[in-house]
Amino acid sequence: MGLNRNVSLMTALRYKGQGPFLTFILHRIGGLGMAIFITIHLLASFVSGKGGHFINAIYENWAFQIFIFFCVLFHAINGLRITILDLFPKLIPYHRQAITIEWVAFIAIYGFAVVTIIRTGLGG
Repeated sequence: MGLNRNVSLMTALRYKGQGPFLTFILHRIGGLGMAIFITIHLLASFVSGKGGHFINAIYENWAFQIFIFFCVLFHAINGLRITILDLFPKLIPYHRQAITIEWVAFIAIYGFAVVTIIRTGLGG
């Protein structure tokens, strides 16, 4: 049975859960971003003519690629952290350290990828 918590929207928006809450929210945004990408990709395959070219232009845009790569990479790394903590429950007291490791790995990989995407997108 789920917990019944009477928390107003304003109280929830003021919550300052820091690292764990931020990873929770970004994990959801990453999943939503991937769903948007898949939807656009499917639409592009079914729509022809100017509409199809417009949809292709959206997901071939380097700014959109940076957003999608953020979604996919963060969702994957955060999912890996969650899986490791689920498989090894003795590590749960170290979840904040795991989040720090997650961010270090994410920033290193994402930074390299963004530089590469921008250089390629700008014709370099």
